[in-house]
Amino acid sequence: MTRDKNQKTQTFSIREEREMTMKEILYTVYEALREKGYDPLSQLVGYIISEDPTYITNHKNARSLIRKLDRDELMEELIRNYLKI
Repeated sequence: MTRDKNQKTQTFSIREEREMTMKEILYTVYEALREKGYDPLSQLVGYIISEDPTYITNHKNARSLIRKLDRDELMEELIRNYLKI
């Protein structure tokens, strides 16, 4: 059996996968809020500060999705991305 020298080993990062999941959930929730006529940033900030799910619409299952995220992990990731660290 010969090996293709151009094949590279694929790596898997749980952190990268978790970040993508957070990003996908935030985009979905953002779009659901926007579609319903809310100010998505204001609503998301309200939710993050209070953890009160009523800040998030049920449209597109957004409320259930946002509750899948750990608020502390979300805050950490938001700060990490803002500071680019």
